[in-house]
Amino acid sequence: MFPALLFAQSFNNNTSSPYSRFGLGDLQSYGFGRSVAMGGASLASRYNQQINLSNPASYSAIDSLNFMFEFGIDGVYSKFENDLGSANSNNVNFQYFAMKFQISNRVAASIGLIPFSDMGYAVDVNEEIDNVGGVLTKYYGAGTVSNAFFGIAVEPLKNVSIGANLNYMVGKLNHNAEVYFLDAADFYGMQQYGDFRLSDFGFDFGLQVTLPLKNNSHIVFAAVLENQPEYTSYLSNITQKNLSSGNTIDRDTLYFAEEDQSSIKMPLTLGGGISFVKDNKLEINVDYFHQTWSDAVFFGSKGAFLTDLNKFAIGGEWIPDKFSIRSYVKKIAYRVGFKYEETYLLFGDQQINDLGISFGVGLPIYRSNSTVNIAAEFGRRGTTQNGLVLENYARLNLSVNLYDIWFVKRRID
Repeated sequence: MFPALLFAQSFNNNTSSPYSRFGLGDLQSYGFGRSVAMGGASLASRYNQQINLSNPASYSAIDSLNFMFEFGIDGVYSKFENDLGSANSNNVNFQYFAMKFQISNRVAASIGLIPFSDMGYAVDVNEEIDNVGGVLTKYYGAGTVSNAFFGIAVEPLKNVSIGANLNYMVGKLNHNAEVYFLDAADFYGMQQYGDFRLSDFGFDFGLQVTLPLKNNSHIVFAAVLENQPEYTSYLSNITQKNLSSGNTIDRDTLYFAEEDQSSIKMPLTLGGGISFVKDNKLEINVDYFHQTWSDAVFFGSKGAFLTDLNKFAIGGEWIPDKFSIRSYVKKIAYRVGFKYEETYLLFGDQQINDLGISFGVGLPIYRSNSTVNIAAEFGRRGTTQNGLVLENYARLNLSVNLYDIWFVKRRID
């Protein structure tokens, strides 16, 4: 699929992967903050000192009068390899922010801005064509789709929480291609520049059910659903040819379309999770996540090279002694996780898979319930078989969860 040496470069949108050329780019994980170090497994997590953005039903897990604000920064180093060579890239970017607060004893809300997908690729293809000579084709593009959301969770019954997000999906992606004839001066070069813009509202839903156990333990069962939302989209495209001769350029526009309105039908999203928790000591999460990208429709036709996405994740957190007075080390949360993802990309009969391990810590801030979370993830995506690309990556994530109490003035500091 990429029969040429890759020239990856840094972009300001968290990816330099050639795989981001397809579909809506690199889809961002649904796990943020605390759950990054646990393989992203978080659909059933109800830890009351986190903002769990993977399941809106989790928002109700917050104490009265409490307010949380969280933001994250992500850095990724990637090495790309294929049969012809290799290239490296580095990307560092602000990742997300969110806040959570209680409205009443049974109702809580969250608001924030999170990434949905990123695009950032630069691929050069060199070919030799009979009677023409060398031909260089440059493919490059960049952009980001973000999700600004407002979510609410309600506990209609004890140990049962349901939630929903109102999502505003917005972003712009561009795809560009340029063809140069290196040995034939009398051949016209070709350029095509396309912009895709997305802007519309959608909903997703979540459920969490808690089963109390003995010894301060419980199990949480969870499910999430997003039923093929359809978003308004706009497509701009210009195709032109040009011939350079000395200091003059003969340029001709072959096709031009500005902001043609259409729509994108997104996949059905289903997810399920289970969490075992021993209060203030241990949490183990297991997730399964599925999206039917083979049914997604882009501008009236199904997306090329897309197939159904499946993700499996497992992760855990252990705190030696959360309330220790003498030892700060015992108050630290230690986390580890594993993920295996069959991504939404399919080339021929080869689906692109992503395998990763992660670990990290949650560092409590002195005299506060706030936390600094540090996570590292190491993984590989793709393969060098059939002319494809193998990506080995290392990711470092830093998130800060600020936890405070509303409307209460301290009498003693």
